[in-house]
Amino acid sequence: MEAKMGSITGLVLVLLLLLGSKGIKLDREYQRGVIFRLGRLKGVMGPGMYWIVPFVDQKVQLDVRTKTVSIEPQETVTADSVTIKVNAVLYYRILNGDKAVIRVENYQMAVYQVAFTTLRNVVGQNMLDDVLQNRDKINLKVQEIVDEITEPWGIEIERVEIKDVEIPLGMQRAMAKEAEALREKRARLIKAAAEQEASIKLSEASKTILQNPLALELRRMQMLTEIGAENNTTTVVMIPSDLITLARHWSTPADRPSSKLENSPTESRPNDSDQD
Repeated sequence: MEAKMGSITGLVLVLLLLLGSKGIKLDREYQRGVIFRLGRLKGVMGPGMYWIVPFVDQKVQLDVRTKTVSIEPQETVTADSVTIKVNAVLYYRILNGDKAVIRVENYQMAVYQVAFTTLRNVVGQNMLDDVLQNRDKINLKVQEIVDEITEPWGIEIERVEIKDVEIPLGMQRAMAKEAEALREKRARLIKAAAEQEASIKLSEASKTILQNPLALELRRMQMLTEIGAENNTTTVVMIPSDLITLARHWSTPADRPSSKLENSPTESRPNDSDQD
């Protein structure tokens, strides 16, 4: 009889050990366990090893690492009535595991749908130029809206990034023409400014040469050096500026005496009758 009682006791102990071992749980550093006892929330446990009551407690395991949601390309109309396709990527992580399990049925699908609709709405409120040039502004706006919606679920939106914006082919051609026109306008303005500056410099140089005629001779010698820098058959005959100046000096005053003689009044000479 004692042997039979001993065997029963041993069997009970074995069953208790099996039940106890069944309640041992182990979660990694990036995992958490949401524990429900008889259907009511008991708390969040982990990481590491812990024990729950078998057949009484139920565990829902969560991954608290940052997750990535890829938002598929979707057509949307911008504020200036241009139809484009936009896709993006969203990063989020779970802060409160109990809220993520209790307050939303499927938090992954919920986050995706919220990001999908918010991205379309935000892009539709902006002009096409803003979508192309101010992506950071749109990303921040989408992140703020989605984070505000998912905060009661215990989920934090870490970042939202627009990956690609597909523009219709006709609009691409129009934008290319506009960009080409702007570049041409900029080139003409730069050229005009350069010509204006060059004319000012030439005017200043001419005044300097006028004050010092030897500067013109130096410029002529420099031109000869530039012409003879390469092998060519150009023949240049230089006339000294002194000869030109001397010729101008002799040619100009030569006409002045004659004009003076013509314009001067005739001297009155006494008549013979007056002498008499």
